[in-house]
Amino acid sequence: MSFAVSKCPPVMVRPSMEPAMGKTTGTQLVQLSSWDRSYVGFHVAALLIFDGPVHQPVEAIRKGLSRALVHYQTVAGRLAAAHDDDNDSVLHVACTGEGVHFVAASAGCALQDHGLLDAPFSTSLLDRLAVAYPAAEGCRLADPLLLMQVTEFACGGFTVGVTWNHTLADGDGMAQFLQAVGELTRAETDTSPPAVAPVRDGHAVSLPLLSPQVVAAKQWLMLDRGGMGLVYLDITVPLKLINRIKSEYRASHTDDGGYCTTFEAAVAVLWRCRTRAIIGDDPDYDMSAPAPLAFFVNVREHVGAAAGFYGNCAVAQVAFATIGEVAGAGDGGMNEVVDLIKRAKDGVPELLRNMGGGGGAVPEMGEEEMAAAFGYNALMVTSWRNIGFDRADFGGGPPARVVGRWQESTVPGCMAFLSCEATAADGERLLTQCVREEHAAAFLAELDQLAHAPS
Repeated sequence: MSFAVSKCPPVMVRPSMEPAMGKTTGTQLVQLSSWDRSYVGFHVAALLIFDGPVHQPVEAIRKGLSRALVHYQTVAGRLAAAHDDDNDSVLHVACTGEGVHFVAASAGCALQDHGLLDAPFSTSLLDRLAVAYPAAEGCRLADPLLLMQVTEFACGGFTVGVTWNHTLADGDGMAQFLQAVGELTRAETDTSPPAVAPVRDGHAVSLPLLSPQVVAAKQWLMLDRGGMGLVYLDITVPLKLINRIKSEYRASHTDDGGYCTTFEAAVAVLWRCRTRAIIGDDPDYDMSAPAPLAFFVNVREHVGAAAGFYGNCAVAQVAFATIGEVAGAGDGGMNEVVDLIKRAKDGVPELLRNMGGGGGAVPEMGEEEMAAAFGYNALMVTSWRNIGFDRADFGGGPPARVVGRWQESTVPGCMAFLSCEATAADGERLLTQCVREEHAAAFLAELDQLAHAPS
């Protein structure tokens, strides 16, 4: 059952006061790294659902946002293109203080009336509870870098929907910003600084300069080629299954003390089940065809990023495997799938060393090869379990649920969000668009079969 949301006309929320002493005067320019620039035009949406009441949450959060923008000047700025000495276009953020697009909204129902706290989530809810960039154009240079909507429900709960230009920040960076907004929403004065001092200049962190080959590959993966007809499925990998995989992995690695993480177990389940669903009962399916897994890794510790850095600092690491290896042809069990993921994670330092010169970090591929390697057989995963959205607190406690969505029809493979939720006691919730309609039933059946397989 749908519900109506009443939205006020949008306003621009600007920094609440002049920049703190020591800041540069005039319009400060923040340089973007090659990592930031590889996300030009790409946006992400997140919805934080709070069941703890806050007095007048819309006005309180608007005030906290204005206070936070004093310290996070890039968020209130705009993208701009300049020219360097070689006449190459250089994208940067001009800290103009123009502000954040803010919408106050209300819904005359309770959160629980429509299952917002625990039922499978419908992506159509984001259309009502978050603001979107123009569908046909994405994020343009003149657009605000962040759009926010706060919706108050009749039960006293509320939601905070944010949509941001990925050039501004990765998920960890946006979670840090929302934590700061929460701190300053709860603060008694406008002068209170956030606990973590923000750092944004791309020159302030030793990120490898992405080679043109790597940037081209990332941009190719985000191009809209008409979509793949993927269906949205909100699924849960049962905790019993995750614990069973962990136990079996530990038992088979007594010599080296091997340990399987929750991320590795849940993603291994997802990777195997959707790969088996694609194969189906086709005896002629090419089991040697590629079935790569790409997943995002926060590399702040690897590159010595300063505490508080909120720019893009995550790499997409790829675990290359064949259909047969992932599906478990022959005697391949879940331990083998977990090992594929572990080896890819262990390869992140080498990936970083190779990225600057293109020395093998991304294989040299033409468009047909890219389509074959990163088409429907591929799976792309990002995890929001431990990045901090669940620590945003606007006065009534942390969110009961966090959900997210990438810009639609841009990733040619598939996407799954491992969500951070207080309701995840029964397992790990995955918000997925990883199979077409014709494979959805088989995918869910594979998950159910694996969950109930004998130990």
